[in-house]
Amino acid sequence: MKRQIVMSMLAGATLLAGTLLGAAPAQAQPAQAQSAQAPSADVPAEFGSDWHDPVTAAPPVTRPSGVSCQVTLAAAQFRDFTPYTGSYTPPEGCGDRWSKVVLRMDGKVKGRQFDRLGYLHLGGVEIFRTSTPQPSPDGIEWSVEKDVTRYSDTFRARHDVEMLIGNVVDGTYTGIIDVKVTLRFYEGHGAPVPDRVLTLHDNALTTPRNSERIVAEVYATGSGGGCEEYWYLTVPSNAPYSCQADNGPYREVQIKVDGQLAGIAAPFPTVWTGGWSNPFLWYVVPGPRALDIKPIEYDLTPFAGLLNDGRAHRVEVAVVGVPEGQPGWSAPVNVLVWQDAKRAHVTGKLTTHTSGALADSSTYTPGSEHRVDTEGDHRLTVAGYVDTSHGRVTTTVRRSLANTSTHRWADGENPDALKATWTDDESVTVDGRGPARTTRTHRTYTMDGTTTIGAGDRLRTVLTLGDRADVTVVRAGRRTGWNRLDDTYAGDATYTINVPRDQRHAVGTTSERYRIRGSAGCYDRSVGTAQGVLIRERDGC
Repeated sequence: MKRQIVMSMLAGATLLAGTLLGAAPAQAQPAQAQSAQAPSADVPAEFGSDWHDPVTAAPPVTRPSGVSCQVTLAAAQFRDFTPYTGSYTPPEGCGDRWSKVVLRMDGKVKGRQFDRLGYLHLGGVEIFRTSTPQPSPDGIEWSVEKDVTRYSDTFRARHDVEMLIGNVVDGTYTGIIDVKVTLRFYEGHGAPVPDRVLTLHDNALTTPRNSERIVAEVYATGSGGGCEEYWYLTVPSNAPYSCQADNGPYREVQIKVDGQLAGIAAPFPTVWTGGWSNPFLWYVVPGPRALDIKPIEYDLTPFAGLLNDGRAHRVEVAVVGVPEGQPGWSAPVNVLVWQDAKRAHVTGKLTTHTSGALADSSTYTPGSEHRVDTEGDHRLTVAGYVDTSHGRVTTTVRRSLANTSTHRWADGENPDALKATWTDDESVTVDGRGPARTTRTHRTYTMDGTTTIGAGDRLRTVLTLGDRADVTVVRAGRRTGWNRLDDTYAGDATYTINVPRDQRHAVGTTSERYRIRGSAGCYDRSVGTAQGVLIRERDGC
């Protein structure tokens, strides 16, 4: 039984319009609305025709008190690849400065449908990227919230709205995806936000000449129904496996300025809600980030002196490891700019650019158990200064990536197993007007899973996923802030393949624990399910 027959199918989600968070002011956090159904010990013997609405352990977006206003951005039913288009007008009654802006998407779908990928653009700026849960025959409802305060510059003017969740509805796939997206504005002043939010036009970027800080964000996703949807399972071309990719599974998202490497990052290994051949893993608890896809951030401030010359500069994003000519990755770019209000022109210079050699090695070992061992790493250091109205400020960015994985499978890709770790270490030091301030971020992503097809065509997947990040802020040699995130998912689900839906006799348990600890406080929540029933919700701290 070849994996590609039963793997997740995001093919209907390929983006047709547009191309595809630290010191940045906002971090997106999904908050799936929970059903009124309470945790229950009354668990059926197997999945039925309905299950609990999707839920995650992630924290809701905090909301300030006081005056707020709401604007509806989109209300649409997605049946095909026709984007929703509309217009946006800034809210009345909340001013043009806000302490927080919260995006909320409410969705519902029933019947049969694959997982689908979607985006939301406002004036060309991508403010939200999501995928969808797969429905029950009786239907599900879910919601996602995201702090989008960082896009305040965009929200202050009228703009066109475009949203698409590419879908297919026919005699087999009946689920129409019905969504409503709103923005809630909270009057007041909060953390400083970017003065400008820019997009690229034909890969060209022109920044204001007085830019003193520049951050690019890239919503990079591997999708489209081909092998790049689960790029972490690809193997070198000399190995007998259904998904081959030249050198293997190492992927790296790079951003370049005028052809010069300006930033590197490890993409998050998102597992969509049909992934690992087993939708029963994700019906209630989706994998980390699946419903709220976070952008990769690159601090381009060392290049500000170059970019501030008033000319258009070429900014490009590429994904290392994708076979030439093969589709499947989208990588739209937003550029966030902070300006020096007391200078018409901020000058500067790139002073350091050191790129280590990219190491990417996948070794295939044949046998009754096929095996591919992958090791990859890359380092980049860039530094530059800008001469601002408050003096010279030097920014140094160091980033180091590493990936190790072991992929084992037998003939017929049964069993099929992967154990992988990705690390993305980043240090940003800002030196000027006072003691230097360094923000260090250590990101670790993990995946450990096995899919086996046993007697009676019973397919079983056992899988754990980890999304972890440690952030430390140091000033004058003293730690002034810290934050630790640990989001862990675990699932074990079995069902009969090659039979009608009502004969699958599926069973499965899933759980997620989401923990945040740091100088700002503590959050600890876990959820658990069995056969689609929510059996546990627990708060710690």
